[in-house]
Amino acid sequence: MEVLTRDDVAPGRVELRGSMDIYAAAELHQQLLDLLSTRQRLELDLSGVDEIDTSGVQLLMSTKRAAAAQGRALSLVAHSPGVLETLELCQLLGFFGDPVVETAGARS
Repeated sequence: MEVLTRDDVAPGRVELRGSMDIYAAAELHQQLLDLLSTRQRLELDLSGVDEIDTSGVQLLMSTKRAAAAQGRALSLVAHSPGVLETLELCQLLGFFGDPVVETAGARS
């Protein structure tokens, strides 16, 4: 999993690339918490996430809760098809509360 800060695109934007799975979860969790501690707002660009498993979903949920506990904002943007499909399958789009332009069920 590759983590790229993209403050040049938008303040607090972080682009994630690769697999958000059990193998990347522990390291990625610490990276996201470190980034969250230095920013009032963190925006996770998920367009480069090619696959996500339940560990990845738990990681996103944990990071969202940590942000709320610290009084910081976390949002998910540019959901990849795999992320979108998984969040819909787990019925978690509402948990994150981020606007999604296209739903997985609307794709052919």
